[in-house]
Amino acid sequence: MSYNAIKKVIDLGDGRTIEIETGKLAKQADGSVVVKQGDTMLLATVVSSPEAKEGVDFLPLSVDYQEKYAATGRIPGGFLRREARLSDYEVLISRIVDRALRPLFPEDYHADTQVMISLISADKNIMPDALAGLAASAALAVSDIPFNGPISEVRVAKIDGQLVINPTLSDLERATLEFIVAGSENDINMVEGESKEIQEDELVEAIKFAHEAIKKHVAVQKELTLAVGKTEKRIYNHEHSNEELKKQVYAATYDKVYEVAKSGSSKHERHDKLREIRDVFIATSGLEIDAVTESLIKKYFHDVEYDAVRNLILDEDLRLDGRNSKQIRPIWSEVGYLPAAHGSAVFTRGETQSLTTVTLGAKDDEQMIDGAFINGYNKFLLHYNFPGFSTGEVRPNRGAGRREIGHGNLAMRSLKQVLPADDENPYTIRVVSDILESNGSSSMATVCAGTLALMDAGIKITAPVSGIAMGLITNPEGTKYAVLSDILGDEDHLGDMDFKVTGTEKGIVAVQMDLKINGLSYEVLSKALHQAKEGRLHILGEMAKTITEPREDYKPHAPRIITIKIDKEFIGAVIGPGGKIIQEMQRETGATISIEEVGNQGIVQIFADNKESIDKAVSRIRAIAAKPEVGEIYEGKVKSIMPFGAFVEIMPGKDGLLHISEIDHKRFETMDGIFQIGDEVRVKLLDIDKQGKLKLSRKALLPKPEKPEAAK
Repeated sequence: MSYNAIKKVIDLGDGRTIEIETGKLAKQADGSVVVKQGDTMLLATVVSSPEAKEGVDFLPLSVDYQEKYAATGRIPGGFLRREARLSDYEVLISRIVDRALRPLFPEDYHADTQVMISLISADKNIMPDALAGLAASAALAVSDIPFNGPISEVRVAKIDGQLVINPTLSDLERATLEFIVAGSENDINMVEGESKEIQEDELVEAIKFAHEAIKKHVAVQKELTLAVGKTEKRIYNHEHSNEELKKQVYAATYDKVYEVAKSGSSKHERHDKLREIRDVFIATSGLEIDAVTESLIKKYFHDVEYDAVRNLILDEDLRLDGRNSKQIRPIWSEVGYLPAAHGSAVFTRGETQSLTTVTLGAKDDEQMIDGAFINGYNKFLLHYNFPGFSTGEVRPNRGAGRREIGHGNLAMRSLKQVLPADDENPYTIRVVSDILESNGSSSMATVCAGTLALMDAGIKITAPVSGIAMGLITNPEGTKYAVLSDILGDEDHLGDMDFKVTGTEKGIVAVQMDLKINGLSYEVLSKALHQAKEGRLHILGEMAKTITEPREDYKPHAPRIITIKIDKEFIGAVIGPGGKIIQEMQRETGATISIEEVGNQGIVQIFADNKESIDKAVSRIRAIAAKPEVGEIYEGKVKSIMPFGAFVEIMPGKDGLLHISEIDHKRFETMDGIFQIGDEVRVKLLDIDKQGKLKLSRKALLPKPEKPEAAK
């Protein structure tokens, strides 16, 4: 053999195992592994540049998760028939892995680093996203790239009342909670998922359960590092430093920055004041300001901001906008703001504002998902847009980025939990949140505005949902901490945690947590969750001042959908050869018609923006799909005349024989002169024989003539 593969196995404790193998594939990468569970295989590689680029003071990390269509035996759609840009699903998995890895790199490591994870083989019932974080961390573990891991990610779900790690896709359909949890041996640093109105303690229990599984994954990765011999990591120096300059910046600016932080000014006013303090120091320091010195001053000034804002909160329970740790910013909202939309709402909290619309569509408007692992149709869409003007910036509009996709997905997870069941809601629903102002928690504003807009549209949601973003500030010793409700953008940037929680009055429906520090205790986590509940309920109360329940009916200009069921045998007749009949009906009635075969029935949806169009389409479909019933009376039309009677059409395509003896009570010797083709005649269906032939009677509807004796 030309390779020396090393393999380690993780025992999941229930008969399932996960294998990690290195040394066989992609050996020119700094680190590469193949992670395998069942028939699902992920190839993860990591490469980091030997040196950082000049002037870079952050970690340029890119994480890409991509699914190869061959992994599931499929050929990609589209004109090119090849894997294209990452789908939203792949972007979401990339973000989850990125968020788990990024806090564990050393703060002073600034080399370009790329992690790539490819799904190269797939078991349709084993979800690859739960293995992606493990694969990425294992690739780093077998490299010489500095990383304070290992970490791992697992999916934890509660199925039939029991917590399960990495359940199968089929079992997940019965889950009441489902979270991806990431962490190291000692700490949890990322949580994302959804649930069916669970309580705070139930979430903490699920995270603890997931952490026990993560610890086992980390132990096996450490064994792998020893086996490969990569215990020594590369030496690097990516930052200039000047301790004397740092002391000078602190001495000259800290008190001034503290006072600005304490002033309770608005976001832009505060930023202008801080920039002025920094620029005055640069102008009056007496230092020779070259590019390196200027970058160091900006770095140390940022450190001053970091310390001043955090100390203000810890020492005085005072935040940048004047609130204490538990206060929520002022809220106002309005529904029906856009008269032409099917539903709309404006939700404003502090300096964050969302204008959200709801659009109701037909089955034809469903989103087709054509992924390697997940494919099908989606009838609930939520799109989140974050234009540059929302933060007063000039930024080109390049379409939705990873952040927009991630924020939109969190809001979608939240609102999906309270939508009516499919059989109660015939619509395809699209919610669009346009962020018009942003100073923290715009994804949570989207959840609140989305709830209001859905109620304004008349969608019968089971309960209103609100969301809140929680923050955390700790001192370096870990002896003091403050949990912050409804954080600002700066508090997210300068804080230790961004913990978004959404829920109804009954419980939590979605969570997204990112930690930037090690050592979050479950005590602090529990406090944050219970404080978040207080905030959520307060926000729900503010929303209730605008609207408390869905409108009784849809807007007058909203489209209507009628669903009718027909026997399976009539589906072809409604569609017609080459779609001729259904296209003709759509053209003549103005309605959109779709048919889906479910079991022994055809489910027909008729979609139009006025009742007249729907009524016309319903009438025509029922005429085609109706079954003749013995004893019923029909208005028929003479289609042909024979010596023994006439054939009368009582329904489209349904002819019956009106025998000469059933035309009248008197006897006719011949059919001559009785009917003309096209004559309308009222008949009763007497019988349907074994061959399906219809026996009609006109005589049965005529009064019997009196007998001669009675007449006398």
